[in-house]
Amino acid sequence: MADLTREQRLQIMLTPAELRALDDFRYAHRMPSRAAAVRELLRRGLTAAGFESADGAMKSRDFGVIGRTQTR
Repeated sequence: MADLTREQRLQIMLTPAELRALDDFRYAHRMPSRAAAVRELLRRGLTAAGFESADGAMKSRDFGVIGRTQTR
């Protein structure tokens, strides 16, 4: 059984289209809540990207959108 202790809260803002997509996913998969749907989509996305579990080794600076240029 999954650990049901959730000590962290994450607040996100969605567009109406994103909310419709989330609700469509939720209802299609008979999920009990939007939060459950978000957790499942997050799990699927992380798994697809090769992050099955966070190891804590990466820093936030490693996730930049623009690559660093090397200076000489």
